[in-house]
Amino acid sequence: MSQLDSYSTGIGNYPALVVVDMCKAFVDPLSPLGFECPELIDANIKLVEKFRLKELPIFFTTTIYRNEFEATIFRKKIPALNILKPNSDEVSFLQELQPSSTEKVIEKKFASAFFQTNLCDLLKLQNIDSLIISGVTTSGCVRATALDSLQHNFLTTVVEDCVGDRNNDAHQSNLVDLKVKYADVLHSDKIQL
Repeated sequence: MSQLDSYSTGIGNYPALVVVDMCKAFVDPLSPLGFECPELIDANIKLVEKFRLKELPIFFTTTIYRNEFEATIFRKKIPALNILKPNSDEVSFLQELQPSSTEKVIEKKFASAFFQTNLCDLLKLQNIDSLIISGVTTSGCVRATALDSLQHNFLTTVVEDCVGDRNNDAHQSNLVDLKVKYADVLHSDKIQL
């Protein structure tokens, strides 16, 4: 089997962090959507602090369904998504990962933080050229967001120790695939801002 030539694209001059779905529904092992991930939570807290110290933009996503007509097929496929109701504990953030008053929360209905949201417009308003992506899950919302980031022509980096998945095999294989085709994949220690 032949290998693709693949090169690092790096981080540009105006990076932003997108923290994908690090809300309680996805990081609480008691939730039907969640899994045990204390190291992942700690790594995200440190990455968010790193961006805050540099006063760089941070965008958080959460998934919320406001009525029965939103994302009907997705919710039929994964009925546990129905717990993601407005103002519920499930769509809120851990205190250590609570967005500040100056940080945007992107409310989404599907996997990608870009799909049917205003994320791209907000990034363009701030002249962002690079996205650093963390959160859950690697094989789902993180992957979809990274792919759409590239498709919107942003330099894209997935932070390998700051993303996770219920299934470690899916996590690992998606990191490999993302690195080859769509994004740089780096440990948070290697993120130079």
